[in-house]
Amino acid sequence: MKEIGMRICIAGAGAIGCTLAARLAASGQSVNVLARGETLNSLQRDGVYLNDLEGEHRAAVNASDSAEALGPQDLIFVCTKEPALAAIMRQIQPMLHEDTVVIPVVNGVPWWYFQGVDGRFADHRIQAVDPDGELSRLIPARHLIGAVVFITAVRKAPGVVESTNPHLMILGEIDHQLSERLERIRSLVENAGIEARASDNIRDQIWTKITANLTSNPLSVVTEATLEQIYSDDHLSPLVRQIFDEVIQVAAAHGARIRFDPQTFMELGAGMGAVKTSMLQDHEQGSPLELAAIGHAVLELAELVGLQMPTTRHVLALTDFMANKRRSEKAA
Repeated sequence: MKEIGMRICIAGAGAIGCTLAARLAASGQSVNVLARGETLNSLQRDGVYLNDLEGEHRAAVNASDSAEALGPQDLIFVCTKEPALAAIMRQIQPMLHEDTVVIPVVNGVPWWYFQGVDGRFADHRIQAVDPDGELSRLIPARHLIGAVVFITAVRKAPGVVESTNPHLMILGEIDHQLSERLERIRSLVENAGIEARASDNIRDQIWTKITANLTSNPLSVVTEATLEQIYSDDHLSPLVRQIFDEVIQVAAAHGARIRFDPQTFMELGAGMGAVKTSMLQDHEQGSPLELAAIGHAVLELAELVGLQMPTTRHVLALTDFMANKRRSEKAA
């Protein structure tokens, strides 16, 4: 993979995709963006705009709705929600060459979770996120680098994003090797003003993010609460703690190490402030929710090791009800 003149594409121009595009382009990288609709028109006309803790960033990008027009890429950040993942993976096929690195910036349990490492469930396919194996066929494991992104960003308008918290991206090979290409990409991201870490066990980091997502996102849909409320309100925090304990049990059963104590976790969550989760934002907009990867895949992993997760299961059932209700109202 070439470091000079690297061809970089952001596939998906939502809040996270635009944050990455703005930071990378502002750092001097030539950035392609695969987008559509009003977002595509805005990016082509005005570029991408980000307002974050370091100020305002506006940068020109090469935006298109055609993977063929953008051509082969060396590095592709796939920034989409889980319900749209298969469609965008099909769309990026013309951009892949032998050495293309694909980094799915997606919440929840990744479809490749049991690929690249040995173990009891080696190569097991996670039905909730890749029921027919399409994702595994579309993106062979050699192309993949895992990512866990701690960026809270809100899309204010097409191509316009605001973020009020620090940016952090943790990257790791799915076979847990500290490779040369991993370090090159980590350096690229860090030079764009995003704190970037290379991990020798990306699955530990995935479980950290899953814990944050699963204790907050579904509950936010049911209660319409902000992160601050979810983690500090006397009515909600006991429920959050029960979900936390269940997730930690499943993570440990799959060999993951979570490096924080419950009290610190709750304090960090409350410290995020009056921020709506991305799932609540999607729910309010009537968009599909990331329940398969964030929730149902975790229940599937729990069942593999004989754990039940009753509180998590009940909250997910309520969230499914709310999502189905909103879909019915939207269709009426």
